Amino acid sequence: MPLHVPPAPAPALRSVLAALGSPTAVHEAHTPSLRAIQGPLTAELPLPVHVLDRLGMSALAAGGRPPRTRLTGWRFLIRSGDRYVAAADTRLTPDGWAFSHFFEGPYVAATERALRQAESLGTSYQPRLLSVPELYMLTLWLHGAVGADASAGLPAGEDLLVPLAPAPPGIAPFRPHPVSELLPVLTHRLTPATAPLPPSLAAPAA
Repeated sequence: MPLHVPPAPAPALRSVLAALGSPTAVHEAHTPSLRAIQGPLTAELPLPVHVLDRLGMSALAAGGRPPRTRLTGWRFLIRSGDRYVAAADTRLTPDGWAFSHFFEGPYVAATERALRQAESLGTSYQPRLLSVPELYMLTLWLHGAVGADASAGLPAGEDLLVPLAPAPPGIAPFRPHPVSELLPVLTHRLTPATAPLPPSLAAPAA
């Protein structure tokens, strides 16, 4: 089933396109592959970036309410020809959405891979990114309410989270898990008495 990629705020997209059209912005970025590109660049697959706050204080593991999330930006994958070479982040300022920075690295390829896998799941989702700062973890958040406002909303228990690589030690990347299954396990990782991961979550032994 196709993913329902939400439209990004027009000012966010315009700010990224302006940065791509600025030789100064591109060449000052810490992105060697982006600076080396001679052909046209396009900004695609806008994804809202949400942050999961205070996971260790979440009541979800005890059957309570989901943890709080907040929108921190929109991320665009930057395409050159037939491949994605970098990403661009935007942030909300007092004057509206503005370009933040370009970056490259493993999360670019990991995001593309996870999106392609999500398209084969047989269910329609609205893709988002969910960051878990306490675990230095980024996931693809597949939200079941495809027509929802992409800037708001909490992870529903039946939504899927797909850990991106590099994932925290012991968490297998690219395995989709329901929110109701994964978040309690992540919460337990932040407690002194951490329980072993269930087989469905554990990474295969090397």
